[in-house]
Parts: sequence; C-alpha cells; structure tokens
Amino acid sequence: MIAHVGRTLPVLLLAAASGVLAQGEPRIQQTTVRAGDVEVPVEIAVPAGKGPFPPVLYVHARRGYDEVDRRLIADLAARGFLVAAPDWQSGRFIERWPVPHDPATEGDVAAALDHLMQRPDACRGPVAIVGYSRGGYYALRLAAKRPQDVAAIAAYAGHMQDPNAPEGAQLYGVAPEVFQVTAPVLLVIGDQDFELRRMNNARAFYALYERGVPVEIQYYPMARRAFDFRNDQTPEEKVATRHARERVAQWLARFAPACR
Repeated sequence: MIAHVGRTLPVLLLAAASGVLAQGEPRIQQTTVRAGDVEVPVEIAVPAGKGPFPPVLYVHARRGYDEVDRRLIADLAARGFLVAAPDWQSGRFIERWPVPHDPATEGDVAAALDHLMQRPDACRGPVAIVGYSRGGYYALRLAAKRPQDVAAIAAYAGHMQDPNAPEGAQLYGVAPEVFQVTAPVLLVIGDQDFELRRMNNARAFYALYERGVPVEIQYYPMARRAFDFRNDQTPEEKVATRHARERVAQWLARFAPACR
C-alpha cells in the first residue's frame, strides 16, 4: 500500500453547516492509496489542534462520495476524530448507484484502513468504522476479517446482508459476518426507511444481541431514508440529523483507543 499526499481543502463552511462549534477549523486533505494496481482516492478530515486523534474509517454508500459525505467527515473531525474516507468507486471507474457488489473494492477500503492506522497523527490501536448504507456491509466485512483492527462500528441505514445474495436471503437473512464480528455495533435508521432495510437492521440487531456482542439500534420517528442527506429535510429530520451525529460520536468515543 502506497499513499500519496495531495492538496488540503479548507472546511470552515463544512464545519459550520454541520452545526458543530469546534475549537478550531478542521482540514480536509486529499491523498491516494494503492490497492494492487488501483489508485484509490482518499480524503482525510484532520481535527484542529495537536494529535494524535482517535481514528475513524468512513465508508460511503453506493450513491458515490460527494459533498454531503465531506460534510459528515468534517463533522466528525470537528468532534475530535481523524477520519479517512476512501472513494471505493472512482478508482475503479464504477458508476454511481451500482447494484452488484464488487468484492475487489473491499481491498481498496482495506488499503485506506492501513493508511489510517499508519498515520503519525492517529492514536495507536484499532479503528472505528462509520458506514453509510452499502458502507455498512464493508464495515461488517472488515470487522470479520480483521477483528483486531476494528474497535467499533456505526452504520447509518447499513446494509447488513451481502448485496449479491439472492432475494430470499435479503428478506429473511443477514450477512454471515453478523455471526462473526465481535466489535460493538450501533445501527442508526429512520423509521420511514424502506421496510426491507428496517427488517434487515432489526434481524442484525437480534442476531448480534443473542451472540453477546454490544449492540444498540437507534430509530428516528418520522425520518425517511437518508434523512440526514436529503435536500428536502423536514423539521423533524433536521433534529434527527443533529441527534444522530451526536449519538454516533458518543458511540465512537466510548470504544475508541486511548491516545497516549
């Protein structure tokens, strides 16, 4: 894995949009990491002040990585987390909204995890993962393969099943990794999300609980799918967004490695 540091983007407006009053202005750095013969774009949200900082890997949804994702990682950085966000689509020229899952992209995300863990401004120890929709499946896969490197998972409307699994498995089952992971899991979802996704999250919650894995599920009343990314947010969804950001940050801080 090779990393190439690129330009740094100011995120004053991003932090302001997140509603977070930070002690200073986070920075967004652009870099790339190599996964085999693929150059994977990665954005790093760096908190203000002197590190090291608790590391967080952010994995975007199949809609692609864009400004709304950048606002989310800036929010996390404003709360004191060092966040790496790989774009698992553009490095392989995958169009937005792919239906099938490409297992090769898991290596791209893993390369970003390696880069994050090796950064001098990251606390030593396992990394928390925030996954959005399809990103939740990547989080499960990483946590099952590398349990020693994953401190906790927070999934926004996470896809808790293999996207390539047949229809019946999508409706009645969860990913095999749900029965393997040991990292604490927080599931965040609106109660107006698609019924199949709500059922999928509920089944994952019960399976993890039965195994003794620390797990919590946060439902938001009157909140639709992607309630925190929508341009047509209702007043209730705006409140849900603020609460969800705080809830996720508290979960990550609870299980983050101690910085020395």
